[in-house]
Amino acid sequence: MPQPGEPLRKLGFLTIGQFERDDPRAGHDNTLDVIVLGERLGFDSAWVRHRHLQYGISSPVAVLAAATQRTSRIALGTAVIPTGWENPLRLAEDLATVDVLSGGRLNPGISVGPPMNWEYVKDALYPGTAEIEDFGYGRVERLLGFLAGEKASELSGAQGVVEVFSERVEPHAAGLRERMWYGGGSLRSARWAGEHRMNLLTSNVIQAEESEDFALIQQSQVRAFRELHPEGRVSQGLVVIPTDNATPEQKERYQAYVDQRLPRTGVTHGPRRMMFAPDLIGTSGQIAERLSADPAFREIDEVAFALPFSFRHDDYVQILTDIATGLGPALGWRPAPDRRD
Repeated sequence: MPQPGEPLRKLGFLTIGQFERDDPRAGHDNTLDVIVLGERLGFDSAWVRHRHLQYGISSPVAVLAAATQRTSRIALGTAVIPTGWENPLRLAEDLATVDVLSGGRLNPGISVGPPMNWEYVKDALYPGTAEIEDFGYGRVERLLGFLAGEKASELSGAQGVVEVFSERVEPHAAGLRERMWYGGGSLRSARWAGEHRMNLLTSNVIQAEESEDFALIQQSQVRAFRELHPEGRVSQGLVVIPTDNATPEQKERYQAYVDQRLPRTGVTHGPRRMMFAPDLIGTSGQIAERLSADPAFREIDEVAFALPFSFRHDDYVQILTDIATGLGPALGWRPAPDRRD
């Protein structure tokens, strides 16, 4: 467990991978270019979001498969795959395949719950079985078991002249089970992740259960996780926008973006009392000062800073470069090109 004030050990970033409806390839190519840039800048990890039936990455596993062939060191993660959209056996096969292609660099993040906009997609996603589907933790437990090598079939060995079957998911990716992350935003999910020996992804959206102080709530969730899994990893994901090398025009647009989102912070939303962290904008020194005063950040030694939605490719290049050359070092991080997870 990191001690307060320890240097940031691992620096990552998260991208939504947006694209245009009529030109999807350009956006996907830009996403891969951003991941390659991240490796060149020395980032420890690159993470991709999912966006089903939107103009963002709908198949993070496929995108990361492509990224494995363009990178050699950087860890590649998903933040997060909602398992309500997935068959655990098939997802295990896909994740294991990409992990093998990456040389053991995959860090899958997953979550539970019904698919977003369930009433609109259920008939297309689960025709005939929508009402009996279970979107609870059991879905994740099945996935974890398959990745660990547990039996998936009663059939194994040779069948016929050339067919040979395995009782487990193939390829088997040794070590992948230990690199599984859970995207949690409540005490219950943090504890569940700890009990099941997963790593914890905590983000800029959490559930206000004990107070309405975002940082203290997040700190409580991190501590609850670590009580059950002291050696588990915790990564914090916040939106940061350093402006060290931004043009005046970029700074103006960035500030307008942050101002537009600010009213949603500081209050709870909906019956689950969800809260949003404010976006952090300013020079690297200013952002580092704010993070150093954050109770949750002081207990975390790795981050996956989220790139803002709907920015231009050149904006992401500037932001990533400033994070790697300004903000990261201000937090005590140093790039290590030869380091691998």
